[in-house]
Amino acid sequence: METSVLINLLWTGLLETLYMTLVSTLVAYIIGLPIGVSLIVTDPNGIHPIGWYNKVMGFIVNVIRSVPFLILMIALMPYVRKVIGTGIGTSATVAVLIVAAAPFVARLVEQSLKEVDPGVIEAAQSLGASNMTIVRKVLLLEARPSLLNGAAVATITILGYSAMAGVVGGGGLGDLAIKYGMYRYETTIMWITVIVLVILVQILQEIGVRLANKLDNRL
Repeated sequence: METSVLINLLWTGLLETLYMTLVSTLVAYIIGLPIGVSLIVTDPNGIHPIGWYNKVMGFIVNVIRSVPFLILMIALMPYVRKVIGTGIGTSATVAVLIVAAAPFVARLVEQSLKEVDPGVIEAAQSLGASNMTIVRKVLLLEARPSLLNGAAVATITILGYSAMAGVVGGGGLGDLAIKYGMYRYETTIMWITVIVLVILVQILQEIGVRLANKLDNRL
């Protein structure tokens, strides 16, 4: 394969992977962040316990998280095709990535908020702060470093999911590696895509760590 053709393929695959990863992560957080907050707030030891909601929402989150991504993608293909008109490609992959990632994000957010010192919450309550104020100005503020680390983990996980989507024509670097590396036995292309994915993971991880350290009040 000519170098120029290979560069064009890699560039297109990289852009598709970034599109799928970043858009899916953003929307997954728009959905998953409120769910994670609601789980910690309605916990039996939370600031506004609601047992039935916590159990039902926790069960739904656990069920979706338990389904392997490829199986989930295949299962959702008919429904995604009805909604957006296609069951393959980057747009279809983004739709499934959001469904798979939102529960994962919710649990990451929940775990981050659990790390907040209960004494800080009790102090806010003693000052008469409302539950909404405690969520915004205590829980989310105190948990910022952990939330950012969780966001880096979520982004990297979603990046891995996007690569797996190549098995069913999901687009991106994973699709490129499978089409050329496996079906056409061009192992060089496959290894190049692996290297690009590794570099992407390292960059995303470093960004997350730096942001978390910058916002960590304990440092």
